[in-house]
Amino acid sequence: MSLSSRPMSGPGVRSFARDRSVAQHRLAPGTLRRIAGFARPYRGKLAVFLALILLDSLLGVAAPLVYRSIIDDGIAHDRRGLVVGLAVLVAALATVSAVASLAQRWYSARIGEGLVYDLRTRVFDHVQRMPVAFFTRTQTGALVTRLDGDVQGAQQAFTSTLSNVVGNLASVVATIVAMAVLSWQITLLALVLLPLFVLPARLLGPRLQRITRERYQLNAVMGQTMNERFNVSGALVVKLFGVPERESAGFAASAGRVRDIGVTAAMYTRVFMTGLTLVAALATALVYGLGGSLAISGSLGIGTLVALTAYLGRLYGPLTSLSNLQVDVMTTLVSFERVLEVLDLEPSVADAPGARALERGASSITFEGVSFRYPAASEVSLASLESVAQLSQGAGADVLREVSFAVPPGHLTALVGPSGAGKTTVTGLVTRLFDATSGVVRVGGQDVRDVTQQSLRDAIGVVSQDAHLFHDTLRANLLYAKPDATEAELVAALQAAYVWDVVAALPEGLDTVVGDRGHRLSGGEKQRLAIARVLLKSPAVVVLDEATAHLDSESEAAVQRALGTALARRTSLVIAHRLSTVRHADEILVLDAGRIVERGTHAELVARGGLYAELSRTQFVEGAEPAGEPATATG
Repeated sequence: MSLSSRPMSGPGVRSFARDRSVAQHRLAPGTLRRIAGFARPYRGKLAVFLALILLDSLLGVAAPLVYRSIIDDGIAHDRRGLVVGLAVLVAALATVSAVASLAQRWYSARIGEGLVYDLRTRVFDHVQRMPVAFFTRTQTGALVTRLDGDVQGAQQAFTSTLSNVVGNLASVVATIVAMAVLSWQITLLALVLLPLFVLPARLLGPRLQRITRERYQLNAVMGQTMNERFNVSGALVVKLFGVPERESAGFAASAGRVRDIGVTAAMYTRVFMTGLTLVAALATALVYGLGGSLAISGSLGIGTLVALTAYLGRLYGPLTSLSNLQVDVMTTLVSFERVLEVLDLEPSVADAPGARALERGASSITFEGVSFRYPAASEVSLASLESVAQLSQGAGADVLREVSFAVPPGHLTALVGPSGAGKTTVTGLVTRLFDATSGVVRVGGQDVRDVTQQSLRDAIGVVSQDAHLFHDTLRANLLYAKPDATEAELVAALQAAYVWDVVAALPEGLDTVVGDRGHRLSGGEKQRLAIARVLLKSPAVVVLDEATAHLDSESEAAVQRALGTALARRTSLVIAHRLSTVRHADEILVLDAGRIVERGTHAELVARGGLYAELSRTQFVEGAEPAGEPATATG
């Protein structure tokens, strides 16, 4: 804060543009206590920060008093030395104020950025630990907003909002006291004129709130449009259906409305500022009129009149801001509450107290009477992250019912069955993406709920139909499985996955950026890279949602060769879509409606003439085997 007056400014206008309905919000019990907990590590810095704010306010109040003395005590009595001395004092006050302002900004930045770091890392770490069910329901944009907008809003509770409240209160109290000492008549006149300053804000505030809310909504719509249309999959849909003109027209309509709102908001803001400036000028004129009359009569010094006029700006600006104090404070507190809401949602899959690491080399898989139903939405998500008023409280029907089987070490078990039979759910329970509703899932003889998730997933490698690659280099995508892998290990994994020739032929080799979701690579190349990533991890157990289901015959042959390496001498649980995998499995489990209805080898099940035999005729791809060795567990 400078030594000059503090008129209403841009941030003050934005304050009145905020949604006033937030003031009616009831905070969850304990929110303030928890907010204070976040501030505890910064209490020393906060104390210094508040002291600097108070010092700055007091310095600002002191300046007009020095001006008064220069005029009334120095100039009026021809005391040149006093005038010079007081002028030096003004310079000293300005210097101290400048230093205090810089220090205040430093502490504000340290506290604010520290809180942003604390909140962001806490939320990011917490969200990373949420189960897959959370991510299948949550809107990604809403979740990102919590990490960005709400975290930024929350930190303002300890920086800009705290600074404004304390600074404005201190400034108002000190200014009114100083003015009352100088002239109670002019102080009373100044307070009587206060409603004229609040009036422009009250008249224009609702209009600003309405158009600001609409602008946020339109910006959200445009952001969602860009996110969906600018990724590879969305861009392909737009191009293949030939509707770029329609997309451009829709986007242009939203952007045009945002443009119009921007013009309207700019005019409202200018009217707001002009109104305040005009009222301030009128107030100054009245004070000069009354004060001038008192000065002529000899009851008020000219310097005192100048000081009182200087105090007007320091009085009206802060008082007008404080008139919207409840909205400003609640806006920041609600942002904090929205962040805490995410932190309070406990992961439904978590390490048990005292969980131990899975023994290295453990590789058997056992299901003992396992049943599973997907949890209710209220158990894994938040209504605000799904943009719904209320989440469903009811749980779904059982997806698995009393499933029991065992996969001995080094064996390959195939899961087959119609769509929706529960095959993917079985593999999700092995990797503990979900927890069984009843029964026990064991890996290496240990209940997966009794071991740490990290050790369990270190022991299991997964290859899905849609191999996901991050928008990064091939090297970075491979190192995700083993960050300390050497160049030789990377090359060996790529060779074992029959994809090294492809990588070596790229201009930048391992440092080639694969693009969004790996779209610069073919489906077969992505699958083989995913297999190379699993080979680099070298797990004891491989779970495979067969990666060849949607590939052409040439790509399938290459992937099958890679799978032969990946599954060799490893315990394997495979969702089978191809006859080649099923035919060489040690055991085939046929699922239907969440139950195992048949089990045995390919030959046994075909001879039985049941559901498997029907599936083998209608769903599995018959005919010649792909080139290369078939995928087997024994290799």
